Amino acid sequence: MDQSNLRQGFLTGMSCAACTVNIVTTDGPAGRAGVTVSAMSSVSADTPKPTLLVCVHHLSPAADLILENGVFCVNVLRDDQGYISDTFAGRFKDQVGDKFECTDWVNMSTGSPRVADPLVGFDCRVKSSEKVGTHYVFIGEVEDLYVRENGSPLIYANRAYGSATPIESASSIKAGQNAAGSKLTVGCFHTFGPYILPEMISRVATENADISIELIEGDQRRIQESLLSGEAEVGLLYDLDLSSELETISLTNLQPYVLLAEHHPLAEKTELSPSDLVDHPMILLNTPPSRDYFLSILAEAGVTPNVAYKSTSFEMVRGMVGHGLGYSLLATKPASAMTYDGKSLVRRPLATNIAPSHVTVAFKKGHKLSKPAEKFLWLCRDFFALDA
Repeated sequence: MDQSNLRQGFLTGMSCAACTVNIVTTDGPAGRAGVTVSAMSSVSADTPKPTLLVCVHHLSPAADLILENGVFCVNVLRDDQGYISDTFAGRFKDQVGDKFECTDWVNMSTGSPRVADPLVGFDCRVKSSEKVGTHYVFIGEVEDLYVRENGSPLIYANRAYGSATPIESASSIKAGQNAAGSKLTVGCFHTFGPYILPEMISRVATENADISIELIEGDQRRIQESLLSGEAEVGLLYDLDLSSELETISLTNLQPYVLLAEHHPLAEKTELSPSDLVDHPMILLNTPPSRDYFLSILAEAGVTPNVAYKSTSFEMVRGMVGHGLGYSLLATKPASAMTYDGKSLVRRPLATNIAPSHVTVAFKKGHKLSKPAEKFLWLCRDFFALDA
């Protein structure tokens, strides 16, 4: 095989090899940087300190900074953190100034930044480095690590994201075969899932005990990917930035509102406009598409928000609002007006010309729904009809 065909064949073949998606970060005297990396592997657990390797393109600013700082952190992403990968891969470079603003961070013992809640974080010192072709191969000695108690890795293969499927035992496979057709996998956007799904699953369990539901929770991208790949049969998500390959049924609309601490100065008003928010710090729910929707509301009104804090956690945002750190724009309305730690919250309607977001149930076009999926769709319609 000639050199050109060999190279192209190699690239095509490697694109089929599944791997975890990792953000490699560094910080120190030379500065801070991060880059999305798929080439990461264990070297040995039996060296004086465990070792791993990462490959970073020599043109990436991160490569030179890792060399100069002598430290790096490998952040193994969860399967609902694809937006972090996309940010550090440069897919949003026209919309994002500082890549590190896309999520929350903590510093590891070497000073390298770690995603606040990855699947795994390996904090390393550079043991050796070598430039091979277009990439630096860094061998790192692991100084410290973070391991999440649960979660699934974000996988990259065939130039697309995916997630790992647990290996079933022989007994569970047999049980699944005996209950063929009764299992339903449902994907749900992670911010409103806790306020919708428990009651719906309870109704399924009461009325259709033979149906077993498995859940996939994640951001908008993760749920769409699960539907398109067949991993999930139906999904609950927003009607924003949806694939044309999905069939959707609108269930309800969610009007945006302003969330405030009970004694916030703006709580005295019965309704707020975007201009009322100008002089107050904002706590941003930093997960797409919610983030982009709320920011568009303010931009439409000519308001530039003073974003004081960002979090991908719905309850973290509520908690910071409860402690008087700022206001937030949200759409999901939990039954409780209290934060996890007992602070009182108030909601105020937001006057805006932007259309409300809609919760939809979605499934892949052309897919013949199973009986459990048809039943679930009926329950969705009934649930939101009662809630109206």
